[in-house]
Amino acid sequence: MLRSLSWKLTLAFMFVAVTVALLVAAFVRLSSTGDFDRLILDQQRSELRELLISYYEANGSWDGVQAYLAQRRNEPSLQSTPPPDSASGFGPGDPRPDFRRERRLLLGLADVQGYVILPLWPEYLTGQHVSRGVLAQGEPLEVGGEVVGTILTASQRPAFTPEEMAYLRRTDNALILAAGGAVLVALVVGLLLARTLTRPLKALTEAAHRMAGGELKQVVAVKSKDEIGGLAAAFNQMSREVARANDARRQMTADVAHELRTPLTVIAGYIESMRDGVLAPTPERLSVIYAEIEHLQHLVGDLRTLTQADAGELKLNRQSVSPQELLQQTFAAFEHQAMQTGVSLELKADGELPAITMDETRMGQVLGNLISNALRYTPEGGRIVLGAAFDGDRVTLTVRDTGQGISPTDLPFVFNRLYRADKSRTEEEGESGLGLAIAKALVEAHGGAIEAQSRVGSGTTILIHLPVVPA
Repeated sequence: MLRSLSWKLTLAFMFVAVTVALLVAAFVRLSSTGDFDRLILDQQRSELRELLISYYEANGSWDGVQAYLAQRRNEPSLQSTPPPDSASGFGPGDPRPDFRRERRLLLGLADVQGYVILPLWPEYLTGQHVSRGVLAQGEPLEVGGEVVGTILTASQRPAFTPEEMAYLRRTDNALILAAGGAVLVALVVGLLLARTLTRPLKALTEAAHRMAGGELKQVVAVKSKDEIGGLAAAFNQMSREVARANDARRQMTADVAHELRTPLTVIAGYIESMRDGVLAPTPERLSVIYAEIEHLQHLVGDLRTLTQADAGELKLNRQSVSPQELLQQTFAAFEHQAMQTGVSLELKADGELPAITMDETRMGQVLGNLISNALRYTPEGGRIVLGAAFDGDRVTLTVRDTGQGISPTDLPFVFNRLYRADKSRTEEEGESGLGLAIAKALVEAHGGAIEAQSRVGSGTTILIHLPVVPA
């Protein structure tokens, strides 16, 4: 249970809360003691300063100031030595009451000559002469712009009074309650936040297990826009792509089986008839069988090319090739076939084009597939134009025809394997439906891109974008 992410997050929140609470409590406790001590000292200094200035202004000297302050403070007069037994009621061996502890008397007074007037028992006694260094550390008293004395501060603070200790204890109790409350809040928040974070992760885990079990189409609810929400969205996209790829694989397997079955059925029918003596093995019939065998070989070769491209094992003999020369060779190879079908084949390319690093044979195969498709779907009297243009950092090769065009619903899928917009015509002509898929794989293997533009009744244009040779 403690190994779960939920508990780890909760314990982490509690650890942080406890650590912060302890640090804050320690800091507040240490600082509050010193601040409380300074507050008392400042209050006494301010009060004493006002009384002393008022007394000196009224009397012009410090005579009788000790009795005056004792009367104002309602406390016995502090002397440099313990009072007589008759006055104090304590014997010589009895401890003297610590009025500094009870009253927190932290300040004394020295005149301008440095003699103590108000004592700080037992550091500074009445009549004691203090050094200039001690006077320099005190606070001078000025009356009418003239220094008339110095307020002395005790070097060591006496212990706190019971009332002050009670105040500090109440402060400690408040800090303990605050720390406990912080830990409790951290526990609740940690549990809630941990569940909020782990719930989508559990959903992702369950969906991943279902995918591993064969249920590829999984959708996880995206309830946030943070990193976990992004993970869920990426998982959903991955699930869709895996399901689509699996469907495409199944469809391709079915299509390949269909493509193989048709010529094999023809071949098996002829051979079985010849074996049974129903048909004689004439040259014409053997030519039909051979044509079907060539079709099978062509299909197997196309599938092998696609497999190598998918695995990244397609070998390319890259060379610096002139686009004009590549188009001229392709034009010459298909010019006679175009004339036989009554289609005009034209070559229109820019005058100066940079060289392209490519496998000339493979790229010739791409252009050959495109022109073959264009000749198949361009009616007699139509045109096919081979073109090339330079666009900054790439050369674009084009094959444009004036054929029947491709419908908008079929256009996004024309480069898919074994996809046919006109199945009957393709099957009759013995095409495998892999030509455009191979063209796309070969172009992408060269680091380029291929796209199709078409309008029904206005023809189709295939564009091949290839990077130029670096200078």
